[in-house]
Amino acid sequence: MIIVLKAGSTEADIATVEKKVVEAGLKVQKSLGSERIVLGVLGNERKLNKKQILAIDCVENIMPVLKPYKLVSREFKKEDTIIDVCGVKIGGKEIVVMAGPCAVENQKTQSEVAAIVKDAGAKIMRGGAFKPRTSPYDFQGMKEEGLKILKQAKEETGMPIITEVMDVANVELVAKYADILQIGARNMQNFDLLKAVGKQSKPVMLKRGMSATLKEFLMCAEYIMSEGNQNVILCERGIRTFCTYTRNTLDLNIIPMLKKETHLPVIVDPSHATGVRDLVTPLSLASIAAGADGLIIESHNCPECAMCDGAQSLLPDQFKDMMGKVKLVAEAVGRTL
Repeated sequence: MIIVLKAGSTEADIATVEKKVVEAGLKVQKSLGSERIVLGVLGNERKLNKKQILAIDCVENIMPVLKPYKLVSREFKKEDTIIDVCGVKIGGKEIVVMAGPCAVENQKTQSEVAAIVKDAGAKIMRGGAFKPRTSPYDFQGMKEEGLKILKQAKEETGMPIITEVMDVANVELVAKYADILQIGARNMQNFDLLKAVGKQSKPVMLKRGMSATLKEFLMCAEYIMSEGNQNVILCERGIRTFCTYTRNTLDLNIIPMLKKETHLPVIVDPSHATGVRDLVTPLSLASIAAGADGLIIESHNCPECAMCDGAQSLLPDQFKDMMGKVKLVAEAVGRTL
């Protein structure tokens, strides 16, 4: 449930209500909007004496949250969440593009591609240091050495870093280097990992599992937020269907549905959704038209030499061309790039 406080409530008022809730053995999460202050109550709500809460002068109302996901829902927070990553704001009017190679390979490639995508308008640099691969014989990533390469490229370009964390043991290590912690599709329901990144202060981008329903997806975001981390970004990256002409099927339907159901930013990954270079640009445009707040794109200056996913990586000229088209679509739907 949520406790709605009266306009003008002070920090002392909030603390008074929080104290009552915590004394009942429940957890509290705050949402400080421009129009109202809301306290989300997590746990067995029957333990809470609602009459005592309503008797507190600053409390306006107590409302149930009917959705199974509480903190991520529009009922808890009506305004869009805007996440600030080193000055880059995700979830606002501006479309944010994250780009770079699928995997960190070496310093020269990472730095060169980062400079190329930044020049074309990308705001955040991607690159995998830890790589979950279907085959145990495929390239698994450079691990901490890859993180150091990302850090060097960040120092050269000024671009924040997004990179994947695969298990609980590496959360602290990845958080030391990354500006956004990425949870991959295969780990969407790794609940221990979700709880671990939920205890971090760094923003988390949660990728949708390959067969996950909207409810399952949002419940996983709820795991992260229930641990205290409110900076969660949702990422649609395609789901598994009967189609075989692409790697996955990009679910455009879920973009406006997520924007309706949740206040969290929504990013789309057309590279993994298709696995086909020629489809990345048209599906990027469709995603922005459908309401996405940004894109995460794989780009490489020599895809045929890439350690993984070269077939879906845009060449520099293709990436620049895509960004020009994204700008036009963004302007057509009242956004900027």
